[in-house]
Amino acid sequence: MNNVLIKPLVTEKLTVIQEKLNQYAFEVAFKATKNDVKKAVEEKYPEVTVIKVRTLIMPGKPKGRHTKSGFLSGRSRQVKKALISLKAGQEIDFFSEI
Repeated sequence: MNNVLIKPLVTEKLTVIQEKLNQYAFEVAFKATKNDVKKAVEEKYPEVTVIKVRTLIMPGKPKGRHTKSGFLSGRSRQVKKALISLKAGQEIDFFSEI
């Protein structure tokens, strides 16, 4: 269970979603299912109840750079994200762990 959640995602857009919709985003293991994510969040944060889990896979983007020996091309890695909806009135404070 401890390998399911990789890290919480904190961006400007996700902060607005947290405040308005009470949803939180995590980067999760690629083979993790929705039930695995729900169990891992409720285990790591015992004071919250997960209502809904939505997952999405962000495809890798093509990347490249020019060097002395020519153009080097590659791709960034794929990432699986999970959006967690919590029960009304509950919240997760990511910055208390720092």
